[in-house]
Amino acid sequence: MIPSSFPSKEEIARLTAGMLLEIGAVHFNSREPFTHASGKKAPTYIDCRKLISFPRIRSTLMDFLAVTIMREGGFEAYDNIAGGETAGIPFGAMIAERLALPMTYVRKKPKGYGRNARIEGVMTEGQRVLLVEDLTTDGGSKLSFVDAIRETGATCNATAVIFYYGIFEGVEKTLGDHGVQLMYLCTWWDVLAEAKARGAFDAETLDGVEEFLRSPAEWQAKHA
Repeated sequence: MIPSSFPSKEEIARLTAGMLLEIGAVHFNSREPFTHASGKKAPTYIDCRKLISFPRIRSTLMDFLAVTIMREGGFEAYDNIAGGETAGIPFGAMIAERLALPMTYVRKKPKGYGRNARIEGVMTEGQRVLLVEDLTTDGGSKLSFVDAIRETGATCNATAVIFYYGIFEGVEKTLGDHGVQLMYLCTWWDVLAEAKARGAFDAETLDGVEEFLRSPAEWQAKHA
């Protein structure tokens, strides 16, 4: 069923943040920071993959994402939903189902045998493709996926994610310069606000996280 009526963007952000906290997808630790894939440290870590194990929450969030896509991207704006390997694949499938659209997925790199393809499923020239992923940090991986989609002759001018870090400068401009609109449900700021409201972490931890969010580069330099 295609969703059509849901809360405001602000309420969706608050509810999404609450659900991520409820299932333990949010990790804060200012005393023993996490090391991210980039090699840099941070007192924050988010695991959106956990959502697939919680049917009521994943269903609600996919409804939220579907209505966000229609509100911000358009009701008849897309012909194909592409999930990004690997975390974006289940969410891409669920959004395709809700919007009654074909689903494909994009590999991070050619698989190295057979057709050596990066696109799996049927994507045709001229199709308007929406890239769906679990989250975005600096937007870098999105550009690679978008370029792979465009190489088929299809167009891709938007990506939709559940979670957007929202703390690094220039991300939306970088995507915009590449012709890509970013749609999302919530950011670290929304999660921090909801964590404070719920008392989900101790005050020292929340203060450390807020320090990082306000100036990630300075925090990382200090904790290198």
